[in-house]
Amino acid sequence: MIKSKISSNQAKMVIWLSFLAFFSVMNETVFNVVLPDIAKQFHISPAIANWVNTGFILPFAIGSVIYSNLSNRFGVKKLFLFGLSVYNFGSFLGFLSSVYLPFIIIARILQGVGASAIPALMMVIITRYVKKETQGKAFGLIGSFVALGEGIGPAIGGLMANHIHWAFLFLVPTLTLCALPFLSQLLPEEPSLDQQFDVFGAVLLSLAITMFTLFLSFHQLSYMLFSLCCYIGFMLRILHTKHPFIDPKLLLKKRFILSVLAGCILLGTVAGFISMIPYMVREIFQKSTDVIGVGVLLPGTISVVLFGMIGGLLVDKFGKRSTLYLGLAVMVTSLLLLSVFVDFSVWFVTVMTIFTFGSLSFIKTAISATVSAQLADHEAGEGMGILNFACFLAEGIGIAMVGSFLTKPLHKVTLPLTHALPTANLYSNLLLLLALSLILGGILYGIANREKLS
Repeated sequence: MIKSKISSNQAKMVIWLSFLAFFSVMNETVFNVVLPDIAKQFHISPAIANWVNTGFILPFAIGSVIYSNLSNRFGVKKLFLFGLSVYNFGSFLGFLSSVYLPFIIIARILQGVGASAIPALMMVIITRYVKKETQGKAFGLIGSFVALGEGIGPAIGGLMANHIHWAFLFLVPTLTLCALPFLSQLLPEEPSLDQQFDVFGAVLLSLAITMFTLFLSFHQLSYMLFSLCCYIGFMLRILHTKHPFIDPKLLLKKRFILSVLAGCILLGTVAGFISMIPYMVREIFQKSTDVIGVGVLLPGTISVVLFGMIGGLLVDKFGKRSTLYLGLAVMVTSLLLLSVFVDFSVWFVTVMTIFTFGSLSFIKTAISATVSAQLADHEAGEGMGILNFACFLAEGIGIAMVGSFLTKPLHKVTLPLTHALPTANLYSNLLLLLALSLILGGILYGIANREKLS
């Protein structure tokens, strides 16, 4: 009887966690398709408009590490309820202040701070409270909802923006309030432990990352200098404090660091490409927001799920390196073809997007498997956390950089490819730069996995 009751509570817990995971990842992609609408409404450049997404992703990445570190000190229940409360407060603030851009960005930051509790604490909850023999099923169910959220986000964003208004996208995450009473009952109370947390280190790293991203967006040298000072302070802090925010020993592992950097370049480049698509399709083909979301982005995001299954099989059969280079070859080819035929047809953009998104699954799988293999058992948890943290940050930085490039038009640069429309030249040149960035990431991955590298 007791065993049956525990199993039932575990099942309910996993279902609600899957529900929350769906909304947390969907909020990464749902605003992507409406960035041109926001830029037009407020008469701002893409460099500023893209901060609607970057403002969510940066605190989402940083918060995912902080919540994990705080879980032993405060318990998962208190942190989870706090995170959901902040997430929904940010959502209501964004909707109510949707005519004032600074509050929109603040609302997105609050959403990121709150939503980051979901993936961070979800892993802790399943590890602690779900039986080991059923944890695989739990992770599989949550992974399915994550893929569904990533896939449906652009479609929801496009449809709501086109038929109602993009401001209503802020209200979609408020459905997570349904989970509050159930999680309050299902999650056990945990005693608070006297565990040290490096608050100062976390603040220094957060400031360093934020200032560096602002520099990439607006090219103000003061941002770069401030970022550099914070980064130096962070390195000194983790080397001399007893309980550092990040273990400096991991930062000394060459293979690990180079593999993480390669993953950051590759995933950040793709994130920038995704953020560029709505601007490109709107300016070149004059398509509506719902067509961009449903007709262009949705097929690509769905392909991630299908290709992801194939990617896992390829890693097991042919190895991590072969799988990554296959995905990289397909992705670079897709971007180069799109650069040449950027103004050919909107449906050609859709097809190239499908191949790009699909090959991303190969790269993600290979990077995760590569980094995991480079870590000892006692380093696995923190090492994989650093990988996820770094890649989330890279996505935010990639989006900011593309916004900056769109603001300072690249069509003025003379390149071999020319098109009738100046805007087509802009996107063609940017696609070439993104392809070169992918090649750089592939070279760095090869260096990281050379046999001679210690």
